[in-house]
Amino acid sequence: MSSVTLKGIGKTYPGNVVAVRDFNMDIEDKEFVILVGPSGCGKSTTLRMIAGLEEITEGELYIDGRLVNEVAPKDRDIAMVFQNYALYPHMTVFENMAFGLKIRKTPRAEINERVLEAAKMLEIEGLLKRKPAALSGGQRQRVALGRAIVRKPKVFLLDEPLSNLDAKLRTSMRAVLAKLHMQLGTTFIYVTHDQTEAMTMGTRIVVMKDGDVQQIAPPQELFDKPCNLFVATFMGTPQMNIAEATVIDDGKLTYLEFGSGEKKTRVALPEWKGRKREVLEYAGKNVLFGIRPNDISADPDFIAQHPGRVVEADIEFVELLGAESNVFVKVSEVEFACVIDSKIRMSSGEKVKLAFDTEAIHIFDKETERTVTN
Repeated sequence: MSSVTLKGIGKTYPGNVVAVRDFNMDIEDKEFVILVGPSGCGKSTTLRMIAGLEEITEGELYIDGRLVNEVAPKDRDIAMVFQNYALYPHMTVFENMAFGLKIRKTPRAEINERVLEAAKMLEIEGLLKRKPAALSGGQRQRVALGRAIVRKPKVFLLDEPLSNLDAKLRTSMRAVLAKLHMQLGTTFIYVTHDQTEAMTMGTRIVVMKDGDVQQIAPPQELFDKPCNLFVATFMGTPQMNIAEATVIDDGKLTYLEFGSGEKKTRVALPEWKGRKREVLEYAGKNVLFGIRPNDISADPDFIAQHPGRVVEADIEFVELLGAESNVFVKVSEVEFACVIDSKIRMSSGEKVKLAFDTEAIHIFDKETERTVTN
């Protein structure tokens, strides 16, 4: 078992600077949990508290049911992979991977077996005699992972391990890490600021902001049902469109009315969403609504089938990306980004009809920024 439990964990630095506040979570055996959020949100501090590299100001930390607040890092049976690899430059790859085992006085035969096993898993068998200076960034990262693997820890802690790699290498290393997690069958806790890494690798994601946990959920649930405006806009690329609107109830349907000037735009919400008590409580009031760029359609068939969702838009700018295009438009002077199939030709300055997939619209309280629809 490799469970980790955080009960009310907090970290406050001198000067009453709060880095992490009341973090509560049960991380189950074999989970791949990702802590994600902007710089300074407290995710790396949380990881370092689990590792024992930062003192816990308040709360209790358990690894496999054992309270470890006062346990030294070397006795917690964890392994940490750092952003900067932290390899010894004067040692070969083999020596770097074997170093932790030698300190623990592991028999030489077992060291050889473990290092060769990890090297094969990471496909670096041919690099064992090289030194770090002769390796690429991706190879160095694999060595750093190998050094952690050979220890066979209960928990792997990874602090932005791919941030120094180029985009193509990051993509391939994500696959390596996902495969590694399945092969090892142990618990991974991973810190990143990259929401793509979080969405593609994690079994659960923890979104943090200003030291507070905003939401904990599986990737798709986090994307489909964000609990507040911050989570909604942080997860997803391109970012979710957010606009202010008034909730209109005509007794049969519920609409969102937005825009400035004389010509405002109304879109009808589906009955299952618009007639919910939580939404109708905002009738006549202003709210914030969100719609993802992929949920704004230029497909003629979709537009024809959903006349109550159609809007007239002025195209501001088009980014051609191959199979898709990012199209930036204004609807009643409100800006929206859309992701459109590149087969549908669009140009700056054109007027077009688009349809909002109102099934996927999110509504947020304007003051609290909490979700109304999820």
